[in-house]
Amino acid sequence: MRTRTLGKTGPAVSELGLGLMGMSDLYGPADEAESIATIHAALDAGVTLLDTGDFYGMGHNEMLLRDALAGRPGAREQAVISVKFGALRDPDGGWSGYDARPAAVRNFLAYTLRQLGTDHVDVYRPARLDPAVPIEETVGAIAELVQAGYVRNIGLSEVGADSLRRAHAVHPISDLQIEYSLLSRGVEQEILPVARELGIGITAYGVLSRGLLSGHWRPERDLAAGDFRSRSPRFEGDNLQRNLELVEALRRIAEDKGSTVAQIAVAWVAAQGEDIVPLVGARRRDRLSESLAAAELTLTPEDLAAIENAIPAGAAAGDRYAPAQMSMLDSESGAPRS
Repeated sequence: MRTRTLGKTGPAVSELGLGLMGMSDLYGPADEAESIATIHAALDAGVTLLDTGDFYGMGHNEMLLRDALAGRPGAREQAVISVKFGALRDPDGGWSGYDARPAAVRNFLAYTLRQLGTDHVDVYRPARLDPAVPIEETVGAIAELVQAGYVRNIGLSEVGADSLRRAHAVHPISDLQIEYSLLSRGVEQEILPVARELGIGITAYGVLSRGLLSGHWRPERDLAAGDFRSRSPRFEGDNLQRNLELVEALRRIAEDKGSTVAQIAVAWVAAQGEDIVPLVGARRRDRLSESLAAAELTLTPEDLAAIENAIPAGAAAGDRYAPAQMSMLDSESGAPRS
């Protein structure tokens, strides 16, 4: 596995990372033993960037990662752990907003360190902009934790260009985590150019668009209770039909390359720049193996042109989140949605 660097100031990481969210939350039930086996398989394949959040499964995801790393000599040293914080949950699993006050930052990190069984987090980031707290205060609080040795690097998630500049002026930002895929390209218009100007890397999540670009999605698929895709505009009615038509156009390109739709989708994101690290959200070893093979796939200029023709920017039907969640995205403020 080759490596890339998270911006000018961040750590070197594997060119593909593993997103752990689905192992604990939001995609329906997951098999814990298979999840741990998948993390182990990723480490064995050279994946070092492991992304989690303290609110994924209300702490379960961090404890799952702790258990996966425990008992494997050198695993914690190999891993670059990225943690999102700030989302508020209730006992029923509901969402109650975000809290990024300095006191909350310190509180969330205290729980994270205990749940992960570690003395530091490699990249620490608020999951969303807290509209009640200036981003300078949030980043300043994390910067104090960097000085104290509890955090190594500061990241952000789903913020717009202006917020990115304001945060970076307080403390160097290693990377911005944001959705980026063939079906979600809003980052290209303003946010990505500003990130590159400032020397901030991109960790791209949703590269398979929650499974739409996996090549395995079927319109008749029944979603499990708790799977948030049942409320996602891109998975509804005519939107789903239109998006699956785009996938079929991509499948023809994949077949010509002797690859899969998922591999083409992951490779396309990786090909958008050495400063971009795609996160694959595999919950099983077979899906992980398929996605990681994208690292060996070379897309020629002709391939990239064909992919662009099959799925041009803005082609996706439906927003990437339901309206309530879209309203919480600073990254979407004033920007065309894609």
